[in-house]
Formats: sequence, C-alpha cells, structure tokens
Amino acid sequence: MSRGPRSAEAFRDWGADESGTSVLHVDMDAFFASCELARRPELRGRPVIVGGRERGVVLAATYEARAFGVRSAMSMAAGLRLCPQAVVVRPDHGLYHEVSESVMAILATITPLVERISVDEAFLDVSGARRRLGAPTVIGARLREQVRAEHGITCSVGIARNKFVAKLASTHAKPDGMMLVPADATVPFLRTLPVGALWGVGEKTEAALARWGITTVAQLADTDVPTLQAAVGSVSGAHLHDLAWGRDPRPVVPGHEERSVGAETTFERDLWDLGAVEQRVLELADRVAARLRHQGVVARTVSIKVRTSDFRTLTRSRTLDGPTDVARAIFLVARDLLGAADLRGLPVRLVGVRGENLQVRSGLAEQVTLDEAVDPRQEARREAELALDAVRERFGRSAITLGAASARRRGSPPPTTVPGGAGIS
Repeated sequence: MSRGPRSAEAFRDWGADESGTSVLHVDMDAFFASCELARRPELRGRPVIVGGRERGVVLAATYEARAFGVRSAMSMAAGLRLCPQAVVVRPDHGLYHEVSESVMAILATITPLVERISVDEAFLDVSGARRRLGAPTVIGARLREQVRAEHGITCSVGIARNKFVAKLASTHAKPDGMMLVPADATVPFLRTLPVGALWGVGEKTEAALARWGITTVAQLADTDVPTLQAAVGSVSGAHLHDLAWGRDPRPVVPGHEERSVGAETTFERDLWDLGAVEQRVLELADRVAARLRHQGVVARTVSIKVRTSDFRTLTRSRTLDGPTDVARAIFLVARDLLGAADLRGLPVRLVGVRGENLQVRSGLAEQVTLDEAVDPRQEARREAELALDAVRERFGRSAITLGAASARRRGSPPPTTVPGGAGIS
C-alpha cells in the first residue's frame, strides 16, 4: 500500500465518464505477502509479515498485520513488538520475480504501452486498446480478474487522464479495488486530499508548507506560485502547483529496463566466519545469475554490499573483461571484493551481490576474455547453470543448489557435501 495519506472524502463516486481517461495504474496489493498467501492459503485472515526474523526488516505485511501499525521498511523487531502474534515468513524472491514477470506479461497482452515502475506496479496507456477491449473500466476489471485467476493475488487499479492522478486513484482503490477519476473530476478529486498525497511531498516538504498554513491540496492550488517557491524552492514550488491542478504531461513510456539485478541477505546473527559469509555470497551470485539469464541480459560490472555489526555499509565494484550471466564468474569477483573490504575486524551483519551495467545478451558481440581463452570450461559452466534453471523451473528453486566447491579458497579444507548440491568449481 502506498505510504501517501488517503482522504476519506476522496473515496466517493466521481462519475462514470471515461472519455479522456486512458491511463491505468496497476498496483499489486501487499505483493510479497499476497504471493505467500497464495501458496499458503491456511494463513489467510491472519497477520503475516514477510522478512527475516528479528535481524531483518519488514518487506511486506498483510492488511491484518498493518492494522497493528506494521509497515514495510521498519525493523522486524519493531514489527513484532507491534504485532507479536504475527506469522513471520521468510522471503522467496525467486517466487516474487516469477509472479511479477507473469503479471507484466498479462499487462502486455492488453497494450504494448506498459511502463513498469517496480516489481509490483505499472502504468498502461489503453487509448489504442479501447476499440478492441472496451472502456478502461472494462479493461481494468478484465486484468484484475486474470491476475486473480492465474496467481491467486489481487491488484488495485486507478484510471485517470494522466499518470499522477491514476496513481492516486489506485492508492484510494486499495485493497482489491478499482477507481475511476473522470477528466472533469480531476481537480475536485485532488482538492479533497491532504498535501502529503502529492508526489515529492515528504515530511520535510510537508512541514515547510505547514509553516505557511498549507496543509491541503486545495490550499496549495489556491496559493500563488511565488509564495510556494518561497516556501519550498523554485523548482518544487512550480511543480507542486502543477500537480495540485492535475497537470502531468508525462506519457506512459514502455520498455523500462532494469539497470541492475541484485540480491542481499541479513544474517540471523552477526557472522565472524568469512567462510560462511562467502558461502552466502555464492548463493546470492547464483540468484543474480539466474535472474540475468531469465531476463536475457548480462552484467558488465559486479558489486557487493557489506554491512558490519556497527551498521557501517561498504560497497565495492569491479568491471569485468567481458559481460556475464554465469554464477561462478560473478561469485569469484564478489569473493575478491569481499576479501579486499576493510571490515575493521568486525563481524558481518548483511551481504549483497549485484550485477550492473546490463546489456541484452542476444546479438551481443562475443569477445573471448583471457579467462575464457585459458579455461575452455567457461561455456560448459553456463550450460550447466542453464540446466539448473530448467530443473528449478519444474521442481522449485530449492530442488537443487550450487555446491560449496567454488567458495573454497585455495588451500582451504574441503567443505561438507551438501545433499543435492551441484558444484561449480
């Protein structure tokens, strides 16, 4: 759910005129939590929190947990203090990615004008689909039903004349609803909202406007631009005034591409053993590589994030000789970056791996790197990982994992064999 404030007055019916309202904002309801409930229906109706127990943060919470004040991004400890009876579910990012890709594919069957803005929300311009599929409300109802039927999760849809108002409409439609704001009702709808509902109005901007007696969008709209600029700055003042009058010229831009692919984990307890941290880096490299292959892209840069017990966060990166989507290649660089990081003798709280500077793999000019020239097994390793992808797609990600062989440093004792593991040394 959007953290922006909602207005009780804005929930009323604003009319049925759909002319000039071809922008839809589709937002999954409590996405991570909904994915978990879909495969664990016995948890429906109970407060559920998705995240790492105690040590992590809340990634998502069901509406039953939100009723106790649990919100995403707060610490898990704080969430459990608010709702100690909540069921804590560890996140399965592979599942969420698969469901997200499938939902976005559903949206693409409606119109090619789909602008994906996060894992669980997107804008659609359905102006070209109206003759084929009907009015925007008909299209919204159709896609909501299809998402529910295929994945057992719900989404909320806002319909308006532009992206800004459609986003606000979907927020007020939550959970599991649809809201139309006719073009002629745009300004009356906005005037019912608190000023914090506008994009770009955080706590500091809201406080700055309040000092000038501006707490609602109506008051903001009725304030002249120079006064707003004196309150919040030249650019912000003019921009917020435009939003208060429903002006948002940005088109729906299809073809949003992720600039990076990453994964990270917070340990249940701070780890002194760097070998154990390296093993987790191997698992994260495996997840990153699988996502790269799924998206048909390769990474030119590998980066790591390490957070020590004093909450100091380090980031390190290295550009590769050639782009890759192979877990072993990503892991070896990430391991070296980890080894070179100055941890000041402190244990590790969090570690993350990310592939950056992405390029589309198909049609990419193949340039043999020095490593590939010396080691002809590089392509064989990629083929092996593609085979792992196929096994996981059929039987689930936990069916087979990469073994610890690659996590060993030269001269270290061999690890305990993990049943069902697949080495990548």
